[in-house]
Amino acid sequence: MKAKITATGAYLPEKILTNFDLEKMVDTSDEWIRQRTGIELRHIAENQPTSELAANAAEDILANSSISASDIDLLLVATVTPDQPLPATAIFVQEEIGAYNAFTFDVNAACSGFMYALSIANAYIVSGMVKNAMVIGAETMSKIIDWSDRSTCVIFGDGAAGVLLEPTEEDEGVLSVVLHSDGRYSDLMRVPAPGSRIPCSKKVIDDRDIYVKMKGNETFKLALRNIVSVSKEALDLAKMDFSDVNWMVSHQANRRIIDGVAKRVNLGEGKAIVTIDRHGNTAAASIPLALDWAVKTGKIKKGDIVLLNSFGASLTWSAAVVRW
Repeated sequence: MKAKITATGAYLPEKILTNFDLEKMVDTSDEWIRQRTGIELRHIAENQPTSELAANAAEDILANSSISASDIDLLLVATVTPDQPLPATAIFVQEEIGAYNAFTFDVNAACSGFMYALSIANAYIVSGMVKNAMVIGAETMSKIIDWSDRSTCVIFGDGAAGVLLEPTEEDEGVLSVVLHSDGRYSDLMRVPAPGSRIPCSKKVIDDRDIYVKMKGNETFKLALRNIVSVSKEALDLAKMDFSDVNWMVSHQANRRIIDGVAKRVNLGEGKAIVTIDRHGNTAAASIPLALDWAVKTGKIKKGDIVLLNSFGASLTWSAAVVRW
């Protein structure tokens, strides 16, 4: 038994923030942002919680599937921008779409969140514990960004996307998954407060510790090396090589990272799916957004070997091999 991706779906907020808009907000330029990140624009959620984005993506997934919301057994939402500390954002999504027969919870693994959630759903289906699972990555990163910090505010965007997984006895679906984390790098990217370590206070707000803090250069170097190594691990488990890959769908953090990985493994011209130019870094939503775009535009076809890989803050990294 394997878990097969049978449908994808996505949602992006209406508001678009371009690099030229950012030029008016902080000391930066369109050329600087494009050269260093590959980003041209990003979507911003105005007066929309993460659950609303996720619910809209869920509705799109259902529209592209043969099941209804009441058929869903497991609903996972990967996010670092929950609606509130409790309950889980997935509960709100369940209520919004009417998936009352599912059990639900959130997954927080930063930008690798979707991949971690995918692995959980895969395990539940392979074990026979559920018949299907919906996995959504959803973020409103704009709500935890310091818009006066040009090193971070130009990078992130908002959005949601996901997949539906169902069982199959054919040689298709998720062929392998590899996950890693390393807490020694917990300071590379973080939101220091509020939390049980540093509770909310006026000082926390004044010090702007409620926003993303990131060490970009150190993260960049680790990302290249670890994405290559974990991708090879996943391919080895699937008894494949990089030459077997038709498409690589990476976490859309930086165009230079995606291009660097493709070059190091001799992936081949045009095999890396890139959507960061029009989405920015949407954390846990970035891989399913890119995957949905590649499916809907007809790039990914039945039988294709798709390599998914991610690198997340502080520190998570993962890869999966999927036969479409």
